[in-house]
Amino acid sequence: MISDKRPFPRVSTIILGALATIGLATAIIRFDRGLGAITNLEDGRAWGLWISFDLYCGVALAAGGFVMAGAVYIFGLKKYYSVVRSAILTAFLGYLMVIIALLVDLGQPWRIWHMIIYWNPHSPLFEVGWCVLLYTTVLSLEFSPTVFERFNMTVPLNWIRTIQIPLIIAGIILSTLHQSSLGSVLLMMPDKIHPLWFSPVLPVLFFLSAVTAGVAMTMLEVSFGSRASGHRVDLEILRGLGKAMVYLLALFLAARLGDLLAAGKLELIFISGRYSLMFLLETGIGVILPLILFSLPAVRKSRKALLWSSLLVIVGLVLHRLNVSLIALMPRTGTFYFPHPLEFVISISIVAAGILAYLMAGRYLPVMSQKGEMEAASIKNT
Repeated sequence: MISDKRPFPRVSTIILGALATIGLATAIIRFDRGLGAITNLEDGRAWGLWISFDLYCGVALAAGGFVMAGAVYIFGLKKYYSVVRSAILTAFLGYLMVIIALLVDLGQPWRIWHMIIYWNPHSPLFEVGWCVLLYTTVLSLEFSPTVFERFNMTVPLNWIRTIQIPLIIAGIILSTLHQSSLGSVLLMMPDKIHPLWFSPVLPVLFFLSAVTAGVAMTMLEVSFGSRASGHRVDLEILRGLGKAMVYLLALFLAARLGDLLAAGKLELIFISGRYSLMFLLETGIGVILPLILFSLPAVRKSRKALLWSSLLVIVGLVLHRLNVSLIALMPRTGTFYFPHPLEFVISISIVAAGILAYLMAGRYLPVMSQKGEMEAASIKNT
């Protein structure tokens, strides 16, 4: 890790703060006047942009937390310790953003606690809700050593370190459950999702895409976050993650196309009109192109090329989740849905607030700890 202290990006902070403030004002309007004041959702379309983007995309993009934590603490890949805290921070903020978006989307958000009391174990959403609640708690504990180190709180720091491995294992289990269960939710709508995206193996595809996007998001966040924190991530770390992306993308592509082949639906890729176009966009931009790029040694030697390649994967993941949960989801006959402008405002402001929180944490907390490898080694050997 190379220290390269730079002035805090004040212009970016002001812009992000302004966007977050606008979103807060919009949320106040929503809670004062109801959902109808800021959304085009109706009975024929039960969910829209907020569920597809804020939940389905947001949860997947936060998957880097459990992937990197598992890689470092469970599989002993200690050279990646310097980025694991950044991944956990992104995951923690990502889940908080998902929860905030759900509070805006729910018709009666003050009843969100009902799942704790009124159980429905037959519902995938029940499991998703509990896993998100528990995993957010786990993430707060996983990230707490960063705060304790900053304020020299040795007693709680030592206590957290004694249970760190069980926390990591719990996080992996919870993430695996709800990342796949988001796909299980869509299995309840076989007649409403276009055949190019509907599949009995959606839970598996959702898990694979989340792991892939999580690694790509880690590469992206440490590249941008290092500029604000003043610590430059070793290129060897980014190269290692880029090499892993080759296998992850190849596995997801094989599973995606293999599923279509087994179901006899490969020809739908080319004869489904606008759905064919969306499928080719998500697969070409988000899987095939970055798979080729990450396979090139020249790309893995360039910080900028690795950054742009990881960005392609994230764009592809967003396109895939929007396709399967929004664009390919057929509404009730006679119903048309296009997001209200204020729906975009809410989503943009939540993302802006998350980025701002990440930059502030990276600036004032030891997220990019230089003692990482020694600490990881000591934890692994206990």
